[in-house]
Amino acid sequence: MYPTHSLLFVVVMISLTACGEVAQLPVSAGVGPHPQLPPPNPTLIPTVNIAPAVGWPANGKPDAALGLIVNAFADELDHPRWLYVLPNGDVLVAETNTPAKPEDGKGIKGWLIKWAMNKVGAGVPSANRITLLRDTDGDGVAETRSVFIEGLNSPFGMALVGDNFYVANTDALIKFHYNDGETHIAEPGIKVLDLPAGPINHHWTKNLLANRDGTRLYVTVGSNSNVAENGIDQEFERAAIWEIDPQKSNYRVYASGLRNPNGLAWEPDEGTLWTVVNERDEIGSDLVPDYLTSVPEGSFFGWPYSYYGQHLDQRIKPQRPELVAIARVPDYALGPHTASLGLAFSRSASWPAPFNNGVFIGQHGSWNRKPRSGYRVIFVPFRDGKPFGEPIDVLTGFVSPDGDALGRPVGVVLDKRAALLVADDVGNTIWRVTASTTPFQSDSVAGY
Repeated sequence: MYPTHSLLFVVVMISLTACGEVAQLPVSAGVGPHPQLPPPNPTLIPTVNIAPAVGWPANGKPDAALGLIVNAFADELDHPRWLYVLPNGDVLVAETNTPAKPEDGKGIKGWLIKWAMNKVGAGVPSANRITLLRDTDGDGVAETRSVFIEGLNSPFGMALVGDNFYVANTDALIKFHYNDGETHIAEPGIKVLDLPAGPINHHWTKNLLANRDGTRLYVTVGSNSNVAENGIDQEFERAAIWEIDPQKSNYRVYASGLRNPNGLAWEPDEGTLWTVVNERDEIGSDLVPDYLTSVPEGSFFGWPYSYYGQHLDQRIKPQRPELVAIARVPDYALGPHTASLGLAFSRSASWPAPFNNGVFIGQHGSWNRKPRSGYRVIFVPFRDGKPFGEPIDVLTGFVSPDGDALGRPVGVVLDKRAALLVADDVGNTIWRVTASTTPFQSDSVAGY
């Protein structure tokens, strides 16, 4: 418990955040292959602009772009965040949330950030399970659900390789035996190897992707801080993507300098690895854009020493100029503080152009930007294996006119019929998006 004078200080700080720093540029200025990067505007107290989590009213749902339709595939879930589709069409959802992190965010500033996280719906206990959803009659709604695996530890990423089903808990990669069509795995999992966690574990989500022949697994490991304020020793092999050999239970760092990578996917034409990354905070509402990028083996993306290539972060002491010199510029900016998490490539004739070539991205939404950003699902068209053109709104309307969060999109995936599934961890719903018979109107560009 904080003493009375400390609580008064917290109240004052919360009040100050309501009238402080604001964006000088539209979100669109921080979108695309060449985003605007104004001078940093560091603040003593983090910018806080919360959309309180309230959930959807009865029969409420997001707004789909003209030419698309959306329906609830499954509802009344418990903080659904990540999705995986099994070969038989069953949909798995990780119902999960933040694990205990006793050393993360201590002090008044840490208390303020935790308060903000609770307000945006990130403070509920973790269900620690994976649920299986089955659409038995093909109508786009899951008729049955069952507990697929329970007793996990803040699970997130999932991958099936042969009859081995892998789960990335926050602290370990676990393997289960899977039989086609089964709806529940009762046998305990086998630990493949530990993943970075511990009492800070600032970015706790660990996503998972197998390569095409199943010989390697790729795991996202977010940083243990905003910009190494907990000490660079706490960042060992974090802010990275690991490459794991599941047969030998060993790993190497595949790419680094990625503050908080989440979505992972293989680009269909070139077979290159792509990710979306959440960038750093506390240098203004206009910085730093989250991004979508290809990830070559051995690449370094700057964190914590620089951003967007060689843009120095002066807060970091001592600097590492030899690392800044090789920092890779991301392929495509997604706007500052959008919290872009989900990533799914679309290459299907089931979708009208331009949705037949590009990526769907779930933007969880800001809590620390004025005005807010994210809170939507977008599509970034591709051409010749690279992003091409402006992002297009797919689902919007996640924030009410009063500023409440009705939902927050997280993971995205295409089901067996190429429909888009979106996990909404505030609305506790999986949304399903398909093309309607109405031609898509391509002027629905994300404008924020």
